Amino acid sequence: MAHALALGRRGLGQVWPNPAVGCVIVSQGRIVGRGSTQPGGRPHAEAVALEQAGPRARGATAYVSLEPCAHHGRTPPCADALVASGIARVVTSMEDPDPRVAGRGHRILRDAGIEVTTGICAAEARRDQAGFLQRIMQGRPMLTLKLATSFDGRIATASGESRWITGPDARRAVHAMRARHDGILVGGGTARADDPELTVRGLGPVCQPVRLIASRKLDLPEAGRLASSARQGKLWLCHGPEATERRRAHWREAGARLIEIPVRHGQLDLTALLAVLGAEGLTRIFCEGGGTFAASLLQADLVDRLAGFTAGLALGAEGRPGLGALGIDRLVAAPRFELDETRAVGGDVLHVWRRVPTA
Repeated sequence: MAHALALGRRGLGQVWPNPAVGCVIVSQGRIVGRGSTQPGGRPHAEAVALEQAGPRARGATAYVSLEPCAHHGRTPPCADALVASGIARVVTSMEDPDPRVAGRGHRILRDAGIEVTTGICAAEARRDQAGFLQRIMQGRPMLTLKLATSFDGRIATASGESRWITGPDARRAVHAMRARHDGILVGGGTARADDPELTVRGLGPVCQPVRLIASRKLDLPEAGRLASSARQGKLWLCHGPEATERRRAHWREAGARLIEIPVRHGQLDLTALLAVLGAEGLTRIFCEGGGTFAASLLQADLVDRLAGFTAGLALGAEGRPGLGALGIDRLVAAPRFELDETRAVGGDVLHVWRRVPTA
C-alpha cells in the first residue's frame, strides 16, 4: 500500500477534479501491474495497472489508495473493471466520500465475491487526499499559504527590495510545491507590483497550474507578462461587480477567464471565492501573497496549511512585514497551526504547519 500511495502522489496538482490515486497489482508475491491517475484525471490508476497486468491480474491482489469509483463518467467504473479482470482481493486505504461512490465501489467488489480489506494506511491516504476530501465534504479546495521571509518575518526592505531573500534551493522547492497544486493564487496588489508569471519552471514538462488573481476592480497591468501569456495557460481573474466593462473586455480578448465574485464589506468575499474554485473542480490552491491578501485569508479562517521559508538575515522593523494587519489584540484570537515538518533547504529553513483541528 505504501507503493500505491507513493504512485498516487505523482498526480497531485495534475489530475483535478479527480483524486490522485495509485494502484499496485500483486500476483504470487510479484508486482505485475502498477498505475497512477494520469494527467487530466484519465485514465484512472486501476485502469493503467490492469492494462499493464493483463491476464496476470486473475487471482491477484490489487492495492488501491482510494475506493475504486462506482459511477459511469467518460470511462466505465473502476470497480467493474476490477471485477471483470478476475482480481481475487482488493485492499484500499479509505472509502471515497464522493456521493457517486461512498461505499458503492466496495459493495460492487464484495457482491462479485472479491475479498475487500479497507483502512490500510488510512491516515497517510487522508493526508494525501486532503484537497480532494475537502472539496467533496466542505465545497472548497485546501489552501496552502506560502511565505518567504527574513528571520524577523520581513518580505522586503523598506525600499521594496526583495530579490532574493531566500536562496536558489528554496526557490526551486517553491516550484516543486507549485507543481503539486491545482492553482496558484495571488492578490491584485502582488499582481500589480510584481507582474508574476505564476508558472512552474525548471522541472521539465508538467501540467501547469491554473493562475488565479483576486482583484476586486480588475485593475491589473494590461501590458505585462500576465497579459502576454494569458493564452499560454489557464488564467482566471476573480473580480467584483464593479470591474469596468472596458477592463473585462480587455482581459477576455487577451484570453483570460473572468469570474465575478460577490463583495462583502468592500472586499471580495473570499469564502465565496474558494467555494467557486471548488465548484470548478480545484482541490489544492497555493497562495503566494501578498501580505494584505494573505492576512484576509487568515482572518476568514480559510488557510489550511502554512509553508514558510525562513532565511538567515534580519531586515528590522523598517522592513515590509510578511502579513498585513490582522487586528488581533489577544493571543487567544490568533489563528493557530501545528508543526508538521521542518527541514533545511539549502541555506534556508522550511517549516510547514497544519491548521489546528477545532474541537
